[in-house]
Amino acid sequence: MRKILFLLLSMVFLSSSCTAQSTFHVNKVIAHRGAWKAQGLPQNSIASLQEAIRLGCEGSEFDVWMTADDILVVNHDHDLQGMDIETSTYEQLLTKTLPNGEKIPTLKEYLTEGMKQQGTKLILEFKPSRINVERSEKVGEMSVKTVQELKAEKWVDYITFSYEGGKKAIATDPKANVAYLTGDKSPAQLKEDGFFGFDYNIRVLRLKPEWITEAQQLGLTTNAWTVNSEEDMKWLLDLKVNFITTDEPEKLFEIISKR
Repeated sequence: MRKILFLLLSMVFLSSSCTAQSTFHVNKVIAHRGAWKAQGLPQNSIASLQEAIRLGCEGSEFDVWMTADDILVVNHDHDLQGMDIETSTYEQLLTKTLPNGEKIPTLKEYLTEGMKQQGTKLILEFKPSRINVERSEKVGEMSVKTVQELKAEKWVDYITFSYEGGKKAIATDPKANVAYLTGDKSPAQLKEDGFFGFDYNIRVLRLKPEWITEAQQLGLTTNAWTVNSEEDMKWLLDLKVNFITTDEPEKLFEIISKR
């Protein structure tokens, strides 16, 4: 009797744990650099992440660079207000201030903020180094290790333009979901190299819509960036892509709500 009771309690515990880990939104909406445009927030800021979370986006995309002293920071461009990130120390970057008063966030700070909720995934793009391929690989490896250190795996999916960096991330954590951005690899090649899926520019997919079907048949995820026109949004929804990355998540939510 005790064994039966123990088994029943274990099943209830496992069921509740799985439910708790499956609370992320499923609505295809990925906020590009956070939800920044409508509210005039700085891109890749903590504030734009918080707005994406408030809107209920499935994911909030952000960009990661490595400073000269090997600190991972969140910023889209290779420079912060004219200061090159890869050749500057983190302390030097702190002399700059974002328009809303924030300082450039470290990856740890950004992930820590994102982990305060369980509705919006964190879509981490690690940028290819402008210095060399080895540095690109290091950024990929360090990004994954930072996620592991914070135990943030369930929040984070990865995207990158660096094929070498992507493969390094997969080698660092074979369970990591890594999608490729450049648009020069077929779904079959991505599958062979262990990628989770593709995240290609809308122009690439307009030219090669068959890649969406091929990826779906191979069990890969499909995403398009940066999709701001209503026509493109509807076209992608008709093709049942997994995700749509946009500067205007509010518009995409409105279109989805009417379908």
